[in-house]
Amino acid sequence: MTRRQLIALLAVVGGCISVYLTLYKLGKIGTLSCSLGSCETVNTSKWSQFLGVPVAEWGLGYYVVLLAVAIAGTTARLEDSRVVARALLALATAGVLFSAYLTSLELFVIHAICIWCVGSAIVVAVIFVIALIDYRAAPLAVTPSARPA
Repeated sequence: MTRRQLIALLAVVGGCISVYLTLYKLGKIGTLSCSLGSCETVNTSKWSQFLGVPVAEWGLGYYVVLLAVAIAGTTARLEDSRVVARALLALATAGVLFSAYLTSLELFVIHAICIWCVGSAIVVAVIFVIALIDYRAAPLAVTPSARPA
């Protein structure tokens, strides 16, 4: 399995977490299955919305975009693309920063932890590490002046 395929797989895992939390937020699921932490406290807090949209929906959109870029990056034409590697790293960095922000809200403002949110944060952190490795392994672009004659 390539690094980009692994990122795609992890994006699906994160997407499933986001779908579950989104369904709860939309009232389609009565209670969250939360064996550890206070998921309902976190997901009913005022911080569970960002710009008027549930954070879980932002997460779902994020994972869908990440999945699309990762899958595109596995095609023969783009498998060595530094642009795709840079895009994956940029997305992963944004995800890690947003997850860190949300986790800090859980710890220091809401004073409750959602195990599903922690799971998503771990998925994003692993994606970040893989994306960083992928970026560092991507070949540098060859400029016309650097090509041998």
